[in-house]
Amino acid sequence: MSNHDQLLKQPKTLIAIGSVSGLLLVIFVALGVIGGEDKTEPGNTAHSSQTVSANARLLKVDSQSGASTSAWQGSVQARQAVKLAPKLPARIVEIAVHPGDRLKKGQLIARLDDRDLRAAFNAAQAAQQAAQAQAEQASSEEKRITDLFNKQAATRQHYEQVVAQAQAARATAKQAASSAQQSQVMLNENQIVAPFDGIVGERYQDPGDMGASTQPIVSFYQANDFRLETSIPGQCLSQLQLDMPVSVTIDGITEQVSGFIDEIAPDLDPQTHSRLLKVRLPKNMPFQHGQFGWLQLACQGQHNSLWIPAAAIIHYGQLEAVKVVDNQHWQIRHIRSGKRQGDQVEVLSGLHAGETILADAEVQP
Repeated sequence: MSNHDQLLKQPKTLIAIGSVSGLLLVIFVALGVIGGEDKTEPGNTAHSSQTVSANARLLKVDSQSGASTSAWQGSVQARQAVKLAPKLPARIVEIAVHPGDRLKKGQLIARLDDRDLRAAFNAAQAAQQAAQAQAEQASSEEKRITDLFNKQAATRQHYEQVVAQAQAARATAKQAASSAQQSQVMLNENQIVAPFDGIVGERYQDPGDMGASTQPIVSFYQANDFRLETSIPGQCLSQLQLDMPVSVTIDGITEQVSGFIDEIAPDLDPQTHSRLLKVRLPKNMPFQHGQFGWLQLACQGQHNSLWIPAAAIIHYGQLEAVKVVDNQHWQIRHIRSGKRQGDQVEVLSGLHAGETILADAEVQP
């Protein structure tokens, strides 16, 4: 390589070395490796305008003792709720109700094809009538032979034979009557009626569908007798007892509802470690079967918590902070908040009882 080529490349090399050196210098300064002893310590950061003005509103954070109230989600269920399905397979001929209909006990809900059942019932009735006629004839013969036997006008063998035939005829008639009665019961199964006064819920099938015992036609529930069913952790159960008053919030109902504990399941779910709890709800309120609800329950005992105004919190995206005051100077400190009640927010971490903060973070101190 000639000296001329080396002279052309030398400035490029020096520029590259200078660029790398400048970048390293910026990194070292940012990391505090060079640049003096004034490094930024982790934690609170003091601003240049950190002095608190005389008219700033300060708040001393106090610890408050109270019960931890939680909302346990559940659903509103009627005390009596059933899904009505045919006992025997048959085609659905008629469904006489729609969702929301109010029915009286015994009112028709659906009717099934009963041609096969009616034919069987007619045959059973005919068999019963024939067996009954034979039994009556055999009983008359038995009475006649008994009179002759008592007058010694008939042999014992003939007498015993007639008596046995009469007993068999009566047994056959009794069996035929039972079969006819069973056929009548089966024939009545072609009609599905309301088992109690209530409301039609969902409708699962239509006329023309094949009915089966495994496929309900409609759901049906009792009106004006509802309970909230929810699962409660095991550690809360020691504080609960039957007929204990509790507060309930129902989806779609603005006011809070007062209920009473109606049932506590005896068994603990091994997977969730919870028990089923049923709360009796007041009657004559617009509850609906399947509505969401929440049981308001304080079950974790007394604990100390810190509450501050929501206005005292500064939001940096998803991060939260407050302005902590010490010796008439304020500093930014990050916190983690919890529940909110009205304009008060619970502080889970970042503050301690006795510390002072600015009550309104948006106002310049």
